[in-house]
Amino acid sequence: MPASSPTVASFGRTALVVLLVLLCAACGQESGNDGDEPKPIDAGGGKGENTAGSEEPSARRVEVSTLATNLEVPWSFAFLPDGDALVTERDSGMLLRVSPTGEVREVQTLPEGGEGEGGLLGIAVSPDYKEDRYVYAYYTTERDNRVVRFRLGGRPEPILTGIPVNSFHDGGRLKFGPDGMLYVTTGDAGDSENSQDRGSLGGKILRIEPDGSVPSDNPFPNNPVYSYGHRNVEGLAWDAEGQLYASEFGQNTWDEVNRIEAGENYGWPEVEGKGGEDEGYVDPITVWPTSAASPSGAEIMVDGAIPQ
Repeated sequence: MPASSPTVASFGRTALVVLLVLLCAACGQESGNDGDEPKPIDAGGGKGENTAGSEEPSARRVEVSTLATNLEVPWSFAFLPDGDALVTERDSGMLLRVSPTGEVREVQTLPEGGEGEGGLLGIAVSPDYKEDRYVYAYYTTERDNRVVRFRLGGRPEPILTGIPVNSFHDGGRLKFGPDGMLYVTTGDAGDSENSQDRGSLGGKILRIEPDGSVPSDNPFPNNPVYSYGHRNVEGLAWDAEGQLYASEFGQNTWDEVNRIEAGENYGWPEVEGKGGEDEGYVDPITVWPTSAASPSGAEIMVDGAIPQ
């Protein structure tokens, strides 16, 4: 993957990234009030012992520090400009704020109504947060999955509704791309026909404006669908050149990492893993057996840091 010279993240931020990515897979200073004052909750914190990876000379050293414990199914996180992380708890619907020193505070509870793999899932911070104060979340209700925006402590405003819902395959990742658009991953919600139907929001990667409207340069007119033919995408990451990649859960054979291009069809349910190019589908760039691991969040690391 293309590389450049990224801004090096602080140790505290890097450690929290490593910690929370692992937890999720297992299922400039600013002052001012973001809304109601967060309430402290009972959660442990503090630095743990640093651990190194392989002792081989060519291996990169990875340092891990535990910042918070006793969290309930933490699913996603995003950083505020002051360095604090916003963390979602899938099953409780609780939004937490974690400082670089490990202080954990409850911000608010969002009105999710999911079960199984549904609940409070993705979280994203507006690229213009210092000006607009918006935070974005993806959560499950009794009738759909939806994307909302809100200011911390405030009432959520739905900006994208009608995403198919089930107790499994709910997608849920939110990330702003280098183009300033909000990208949303969705699952097929147990109905594989959703993935090939461009009139359905299920089994897709969606691309919307920060206010929820459809960008004029989306591949399909007046449609938030950016790519389709997905089973259940939960990881999005851009490299230093702005290329989007996505991690995807397979069914019985292959999990995938895909290089995402606008308007392309990634094959589900007609094909799982590689072998669909002759039928007009885009093959993944890599696969591994579903028995080996399950992909959730994704980040691209360049020389030990996340590109900024």
